[in-house]
Amino acid sequence: MHPDLRHLSDLLRATAAAEIMPRFRHTLSSRKTDGSLVTETDLAVQARITAALARDYPGVPLLGEEQTAAEQAHLLESAGRAVWVLDPLDGTSNYACGFPGFAISLALIEGGVTVQGAILDPVRDECFCALRGGGAWCNGEPIRPFAPGPALDDCLAAIDFKRLPPERVPSLLRAGGFRSQRNLGAVALEWCWLAAGRFQLYLHGGQKLWDYAAGRLIATEAGVPSRLYQPYGSAPAEALDLDQRLAVAAANQGLLDQWLDFIALPLTPR
Repeated sequence: MHPDLRHLSDLLRATAAAEIMPRFRHTLSSRKTDGSLVTETDLAVQARITAALARDYPGVPLLGEEQTAAEQAHLLESAGRAVWVLDPLDGTSNYACGFPGFAISLALIEGGVTVQGAILDPVRDECFCALRGGGAWCNGEPIRPFAPGPALDDCLAAIDFKRLPPERVPSLLRAGGFRSQRNLGAVALEWCWLAAGRFQLYLHGGQKLWDYAAGRLIATEAGVPSRLYQPYGSAPAEALDLDQRLAVAAANQGLLDQWLDFIALPLTPR
């Protein structure tokens, strides 16, 4: 594994040990203007990683989920050659409610392309990493997707129904779409679990840059084909910006083709 990825893994593990796990089930939370939760842990992790990256990689700014939208837009537009993108606590609702499914997600973007990614699941002590063009790993071991069969109904699907139009949910539950359905409530971990072969199909209706930057790179480098769309669009939208994206992915290209046919984009109400 690349030395930079080892360094990032060590940083994420040290941060989780100091800021995340001691507060699990003991953290204070509040609601942001969009209705989502933020905890004191989100803020502590972002502050600690911001300081560490400024020390170790001077001159490379950090765009974090807990910054204001204006700060995020300014950083993305003026970052120049490189910018870090951080989700300090992906799965905040899980964390605040005591469900053990959350992670730190960190990506490096250069020239509009994600080139490095690291995601730590501190509960399971699993650190997923990827280097563009160099592969993907979990705790230093290469990972690959897995498909138990060639058809959709051979597969487990991770679907976040909350962010899909309610009118479209029944059509996704019709026969032949998947063997069974799961939802972790932590986007970064869902990308990693897909990359590691723990499920085979993926559909999520509302991801932001910090949600998918590292996770999608890890999945891609593991061999997972995927596409991003505007939430109600039918043409891929691959630009790295601050707009929401609908994510569709599968363990291999054959399954992805079938999955896209089954989903039938755009996901507008029928």
